[in-house]
Amino acid sequence: MVTFVPRQAGRLADVPTFDRGIGGAESNVACCLARAGHSARWVSRVGADGFGDHLVAAIAATGVDTASVQRDQARPTGIYFRTAGERAVRAAAPAGGSEVVYYRAGSAAAAMAPGAFDRATLWSGRVLHVSGITAALSADCLALMRELTTPATGRPLLSFDVNYRVGLWRGRGAADQAGPEVLADLARGCDLVFVGEDEAEAAWGLSGPAAIRAALPEPAVLVVKHGADGVTVYARESATTAPDATATRADATATGTDTVTYAPALRVDVVASVGAGDAFAAGFLSATLRGLPVFARVRHGHLMAAAALTVPGDLGTPPSRAQADRLAALDPDAWGALRLSAGWTEAEPGAEVPTVGGPNAEVRNR
Repeated sequence: MVTFVPRQAGRLADVPTFDRGIGGAESNVACCLARAGHSARWVSRVGADGFGDHLVAAIAATGVDTASVQRDQARPTGIYFRTAGERAVRAAAPAGGSEVVYYRAGSAAAAMAPGAFDRATLWSGRVLHVSGITAALSADCLALMRELTTPATGRPLLSFDVNYRVGLWRGRGAADQAGPEVLADLARGCDLVFVGEDEAEAAWGLSGPAAIRAALPEPAVLVVKHGADGVTVYARESATTAPDATATRADATATGTDTVTYAPALRVDVVASVGAGDAFAAGFLSATLRGLPVFARVRHGHLMAAAALTVPGDLGTPPSRAQADRLAALDPDAWGALRLSAGWTEAEPGAEVPTVGGPNAEVRNR
């Protein structure tokens, strides 16, 4: 969808002008992976309108294959407006909190349904990444998500970001209340699941990573994000190698013993927090595709998120692979002392990254 971001601080009611950008959890992940040197394909639907033209061109410019994006002659491209905050996981945002207004009902993307895309296209990669946002768009989209998350022989590694957006579920009648349950059911059919601790508390009333894992034992890898503190990963032994496109992942039953890995976040001088969660997922997936250990996967996620956090839009320029590998290999003291600011990904490999002093730096990998 197309994003409109205000040019000045304030309520949406008071802001007169906006800058146009691109938005969408799955397309953000695809763009980050393509910029990090991976082959990425975006499969979706947009309107046969100017906004659709803009989305396809902008996403293709990052190196993403957009050949499978369908153009709808009857439905428009979805849009949304937001203030500087990221997103709300509760029905009532706190005073002074972020505002997000979606105009996606009846959009081209909301018309996605089972059979809209052929299986060969959807299963052509080593990883298929989806988001809970899609399930909230329409009954047809939910049916498609249920189909994709049903375990099947030959399915690639299925990655799922819960992405609980209360504003998208609100006003859908019974689905409004069922949204959290729907997201939990979808997560149980996936191989790799990303969820923020704040999301889990708001959606399911769960507190702490152990409780979240107990509620979602099926995914081989569960990534629980603790905002500015860090990330905890639960991974069964079979899930610690690079995904094999020929593997069979039809058994969604939890087997084996988890290895629990915690990796603290970075300190970052945040410009804007939108897109950090998608960037984290892309960094984690990039390291997964490379067969790196779980701890390194989390650190690469933190670094990719830091690239998004230090720019005003959803997409930052990721670090080079050499720079990311060097930083991810730092010892705990050096990692803890690192502080990233705007422009840090432009540093030459081996050079010091830009840092800024001050007490308020943090990273939000939500």
